[in-house]
Amino acid sequence: MKDINFLRNSNVDVDKSLELLGDIDTYNDILKEFLNGSKEKLELLKKYKDINDLANYAIYAHSLKSDARYLGFSYLAELSYNHEIESKKGNFEYINNHYDELIKEASSVISLVRAYFEDESDNAQSLINNSSNDNKKAILVVDDSSIIRNLIEKMVSSEYTVISAIDGQEAIAEISKNKDVLVGMLLDLNMPNMNGFTVLEYLKGNNLLKEIPVVIITGDDSKETVYKAFDYQIVDVLAKPFNERDVKRVISAMIMYKQE
Repeated sequence: MKDINFLRNSNVDVDKSLELLGDIDTYNDILKEFLNGSKEKLELLKKYKDINDLANYAIYAHSLKSDARYLGFSYLAELSYNHEIESKKGNFEYINNHYDELIKEASSVISLVRAYFEDESDNAQSLINNSSNDNKKAILVVDDSSIIRNLIEKMVSSEYTVISAIDGQEAIAEISKNKDVLVGMLLDLNMPNMNGFTVLEYLKGNNLLKEIPVVIITGDDSKETVYKAFDYQIVDVLAKPFNERDVKRVISAMIMYKQE
């Protein structure tokens, strides 16, 4: 692994990232997660562009933007944000005309990260602990970004077991298996396959919103989207980018809501 100044000298805003992530070890762990998942994310962007599925394209552009912001890749975050916004507008002409620019910048960032790690093995075990067979209470984190899931796990692992799900379908399965140990859920709204609102409908339909309090994870969702989530009596909103203090604040709010 190269010195962190290698990234600083390549215009990566490492210092801003460290303000969020806390220390260089966490930063490096999250950076490896980004590298390991980048190929699949770019392949999915291409897939949804090619079939003109701009709804799912927006989801993965949003995910790429969030990852880039956390890791200090400002220009990639800006390009991804533009693609997210324009795809939500249904502006396929913009996506088609600027797609190569986005992929070129993403590829440049990936090459930079590989150079930083000097081709270290990518076969490290996942940081997420999906077991709930210890004495700690559990929190379900539902987000299609492995970076977000792993970051929250590192922030709260001393107090809680983290159970993870990448979309609404996995979330409902985990709720069915683990509802007795769950103290709450951190739930993203924009996910592929099955979104967060479907999970909220499931909780409402099974009278679980009090038993499993929900905090919404949100990036650049519209006010209308967030207001709609409050129709389900969610506890709070965790806005990206967040830090450890933010996460622990909303978890405390979940626990207080559960105990009322």
